[in-house]
Amino acid sequence: MSELAIDIGTLRKCYGRFVALAGVSLAVPKGEVFGLLGPNGAGKSTLVKSLLTIVRPTRCDGSLLGQRIGHRKTLARVGYLPEHARFHDYLTGRQIISYSAGLAKVPRRVAKARAEHLLEIVGMAEWADRKNGTYSKGMRQRVGLAQALVNEPEIVFLDEPTDGVDPEGRVEIRKLIERMREEGRTVFVNSHLLGEVEQVADRVAIMARGAIVKQGTVEELTHAENRYEIKTLGPVPVEARKTLEEEGISVAGDTIHVHAEGAEQVQPVIDLLRGAGSPIRQINEVRSTLEDVFMEAVNRQKGEAV
Repeated sequence: MSELAIDIGTLRKCYGRFVALAGVSLAVPKGEVFGLLGPNGAGKSTLVKSLLTIVRPTRCDGSLLGQRIGHRKTLARVGYLPEHARFHDYLTGRQIISYSAGLAKVPRRVAKARAEHLLEIVGMAEWADRKNGTYSKGMRQRVGLAQALVNEPEIVFLDEPTDGVDPEGRVEIRKLIERMREEGRTVFVNSHLLGEVEQVADRVAIMARGAIVKQGTVEELTHAENRYEIKTLGPVPVEARKTLEEEGISVAGDTIHVHAEGAEQVQPVIDLLRGAGSPIRQINEVRSTLEDVFMEAVNRQKGEAV
């Protein structure tokens, strides 16, 4: 049995001459929270819709839960909360979940019990019989999450699940995602909110202009961008500065930025400064955030497209 929930070699989607997805490759392990990051218009929603065959891909070589993309019985094991999910305002939260259960062919008796359980999990039991039109955005998202779980899916796709939700609601949704992982589900989260994904994802992929530009665990991506900041007492001496800049090391006044995997790689810079008679007043390890990595990857992709 494959240990990958999603294993895509090549996925393309074209609308005439416009290329929405340019040969995406993706691997998502089972039982993890996977975050797909990208600016609006990067192709994130198109990718998910292609995996679920809501949109028919131009070309797709790969599998979902061990079966070819579009395999009908496999899609019955998938949960989905689309971006800007819309449910009829006249339906109550309980009815929305029951309606989704019917579409997923969950037996009525089973669906009733699951609806009660899911409403409790998402914190909507008290408002279960109020109409959707009276709900806040956060309450609607909670009901949306509940309906995505009514068929007890192995993998859940959440497209911008915290978009427009207040800070308290975001915390609750993160807890729900963590709970799904604890239950052994794979959770695929689309988002442009980097901080949200960084707190919950096991691994991420960064998408720009229809292509995956980076992917890996958060630790791998941020560790690769580690740097050290060295501050001297007064400006770096001219000769020392010239030597450092020739080696591609950034110097600005009394501050030197050294990209390095570990402290031992910073030692030659320290030795150079000491030899130049420049006192060192501070050394800090500066770890890049996911936002730093994201912006660098997206900006590079934009530059290559020009």
